[in-house]
Amino acid sequence: MKIYLVGGAVRDKLLGRTPKERDWVVVGATPEQMTALGYRQVGKDFPVFLHPETQEEYALARTERKTAPGYHGFEVHASPEVTLEEDLLRRDLTINALAEDSTGKIIDFYHGLDDLENRILRHVSPAFAEDPVRILRVARFAARYAYLGFRVADETIALMRNMVANGEVDALVAERIWQELAKALSERSPAVFFEVLRDCGALRAIFPEIDRLYGVPQPAKYHPEIDTGVHTMMVLTEAAKASPAPMLRFAALTHDLGKGTTPKNILPSHHGHEARGAKIIEKMCRRLRAPKAWREMAMLVATYHTHVHRSRELKPSTLLRTLESLDAFRRPERFADILLVCEADAHGRAGLGDKPYPQRPYMLGAQQAAASIAVKPLVEQGLKGLDLANELTRQRVAALASYKKQAS
Repeated sequence: MKIYLVGGAVRDKLLGRTPKERDWVVVGATPEQMTALGYRQVGKDFPVFLHPETQEEYALARTERKTAPGYHGFEVHASPEVTLEEDLLRRDLTINALAEDSTGKIIDFYHGLDDLENRILRHVSPAFAEDPVRILRVARFAARYAYLGFRVADETIALMRNMVANGEVDALVAERIWQELAKALSERSPAVFFEVLRDCGALRAIFPEIDRLYGVPQPAKYHPEIDTGVHTMMVLTEAAKASPAPMLRFAALTHDLGKGTTPKNILPSHHGHEARGAKIIEKMCRRLRAPKAWREMAMLVATYHTHVHRSRELKPSTLLRTLESLDAFRRPERFADILLVCEADAHGRAGLGDKPYPQRPYMLGAQQAAASIAVKPLVEQGLKGLDLANELTRQRVAALASYKKQAS
């Protein structure tokens, strides 16, 4: 029985990154031998065991054979006769097909070390095409390592295009798509995830709402980059700089989805794109089974980002309604995140990345000014029901009028 450290832990160690977790492959062992040593079996489809002390995963060396469409249609074979080379052959990328033995020696059957050095994401074998999730994984790895100069190999992009053309991505289920999307939005360069998917044709099949933004023009006066898809990726990049929170980045990604359905006869204007976008987000999130909190925040950003952009021009009464609609008084932390997305939207335009965005501090100040009018004193005065609501509104509008005057 021989045990090897494999996959991401080896890759990240060689890249100078701290591995998030360690995976091990056991060659030459049976399930009975593993349990006798105190390992606890957890795998259903194939033998995976938890170490009795570290709780890290140890998998018996195995091979896989495609038996049906999609990513569930595999027949797994694990036995003491399966070699390390055979086990690593089923990995997705060469940089993930590296192993390290107990002496620290790197074992590289598929030129993963060369691809690490040359910053290439390349599939190990044609078997890559058997699992459509790998398209999403490659795009996610590209987003993770773009800052190191990694790119997807031309032949891997070509293989991914063939997979899309053959309808393999149609077998992807919502839960798995969402899982990969959420991970991609947490990576260092999330926009690269969508750029790779677009390059291989998968964006149209998996995220059509995003794909149809490309080629849609915007007024050059406000958007020198013109193309809405390009703008969306710029906004996502700015949001990634502003916050590591994937939910915030998702709101940035989806804020302009309504522009993809703007009637052609009014282009490059996009009147009404906010309300259209919110409806598209709701439908998209239900299709992908996105968490409710993500859906709600994204819909608020889509609906009100132009209100925030024009906030200094709004009447005090309109400004109050906007704050109330954004639930700024009960959810101040989320409100602050929404403003960060709006700022990312303003900065995600060609040549305007460093332009000041006074609307964010203005809106934060407006929230504080209106919130300074508390409900409790009014209740203590004996007000209730509609009278209470009207007086609270009157005083908050007055506070915002005073704030607006001071800020101008």
